[in-house]
Amino acid sequence: MSLKSLIATGTKLYLDSIEPELVGKNFALGASGATSNPIIISDIIKGGAFDEKIAALVARGLDDSAIAWELTDQLVRGAQQVFLPVWEKEKGNNGYVSFELDPLLEDKSNPVPTDQATKRYVELGTKWAAGHRNRMIKVPATAAGLGALEELAAAGVTLNVTLIFSMRQYKLARDAIWRGAQRRKNGLDDFKSVYSIFISRVDVYTEKNVPELSPAAQGLVGIVNAKRLYLENKRFWADKKLRLQQEMIFASTGTKKKSDPIDKYVEAMAGSDIETNPPATNEAVEALHKTYTSHVDEMPLPSVLEEIDQKVDAAKMEDTLMQEGTAKFADPQHALLKLIAEKRVMLK
Repeated sequence: MSLKSLIATGTKLYLDSIEPELVGKNFALGASGATSNPIIISDIIKGGAFDEKIAALVARGLDDSAIAWELTDQLVRGAQQVFLPVWEKEKGNNGYVSFELDPLLEDKSNPVPTDQATKRYVELGTKWAAGHRNRMIKVPATAAGLGALEELAAAGVTLNVTLIFSMRQYKLARDAIWRGAQRRKNGLDDFKSVYSIFISRVDVYTEKNVPELSPAAQGLVGIVNAKRLYLENKRFWADKKLRLQQEMIFASTGTKKKSDPIDKYVEAMAGSDIETNPPATNEAVEALHKTYTSHVDEMPLPSVLEEIDQKVDAAKMEDTLMQEGTAKFADPQHALLKLIAEKRVMLK
């Protein structure tokens, strides 16, 4: 009952993986979209499933980076095929698979000047979106990523802004996309955007950096942050008279603390927009056989909200989490390229 019950509250269930078997399994459980990242690609390659394809790409003279992107594109296309019937049935409001642009544009060990990285995001986003109906292009809410959003939106690219931790990032992303959307040559009929707010990472941060929070507030900051962004997003788009929904994605929904219920974030955000859950979270939630009701509009007591606002420095939190987030963004891409280089040698 669990996942079907969650979906019945109004939540769209997405999968944080594009591994073909997991996509098929979660589609059967009610998932209606998915997202990619380099860790997922690496895990698939480690299993040996792509050895023949890698050998063929090596024979064609492709370098490691080109092989990584070719494989990513193939896997995302495969997932898109699975979810395309959802996209068609819901006329573009659901059924998307997100394609992550080059994380090395945010590599702190080999920094790319912001203006150059912005230009590259626009080039890559336009390239990888071309010819796709149910593909979202995933761009991080970094300075360079935010700088690319208006042009990408104006070019008709469907966007998923990721690595959002604060209201500041969300508003910059949303306003840039809306400016770009209004410049579209083909109008707003197919305009769709989503904003990925990370939840559990916020609670990991406060436990470490804001230990003075009371037991009533500690562990709730990520949820409060996400719900405030959700409500602001709902308010902003309410009067725009758009055909498609502009939605929040509730990401980082897997619990990081063993004492927390496995469905802590899943249950808290039930009721609207999109939850992108790790495969293990979906599996565990399904095994609970639980009936969910909508909680996305519910807030903790005013005293808890007041304490959070007094004790949590939003700017400091965003800065710390973005530093960690961009490292988690670039490091897996380095690992993926290293893995492909090793495969190249082995397959020879």
